[in-house]
Amino acid sequence: MIVLIAPEEDITNEIDTLHLLFKAGLEHYHLRKPSKNIDEHITFLNLIEPQYHNRIVIHFFHELVNTFNLKGIHFQEQKRIDVLENGKGYFNTLQMVGKTMSSSFHDPKDVEDCEFEFDYHLLSPVFSSISKKGYEGKGFNVTGIDKFIIGMGGINSETIEKTLQLGYKGVGVLGGVWNAEHPLEAFLGIKNTLEQLQKQRK
Repeated sequence: MIVLIAPEEDITNEIDTLHLLFKAGLEHYHLRKPSKNIDEHITFLNLIEPQYHNRIVIHFFHELVNTFNLKGIHFQEQKRIDVLENGKGYFNTLQMVGKTMSSSFHDPKDVEDCEFEFDYHLLSPVFSSISKKGYEGKGFNVTGIDKFIIGMGGINSETIEKTLQLGYKGVGVLGGVWNAEHPLEAFLGIKNTLEQLQKQRK
């Protein structure tokens, strides 16, 4: 499983590149644009072909799952803490049937201790980040945690094998694709490497 996180700020030809990535097999695209307001999110989503909306997981303005046929919603760490501490009434206004829920974590113990059943958990930083300078990798080993955990931070074709050895069920990518000279080629390299390694491990 590959989760591709959107670049925080819009980049040149981003929508065109995104369509190419969807056509190449991208199934989990996390729309994370913290500087965009809800209207700008709507405008951005309307630029994406509707046939791909069901591959998009939204980080902000979760209520947009009621308007667009999105894949699901994602909780940043603080948002998860706030929502779960205040009870689960948060979901009463959201049409969540058939949708995924995921969340970000930065400590394996927090993943292990989390009582809420997320479909998958993004844990970072596994390796030193490609997109964030100074974000040093921790090499978290999750082989002893019986949850679906996606490794993030410093993920590219070269680090996938080590990521799987550390117990992750998939990879989360941002800089490894968007910072590459050819994002589509970078994505395909990661996808092919991951598929080959997972076949070998079966």
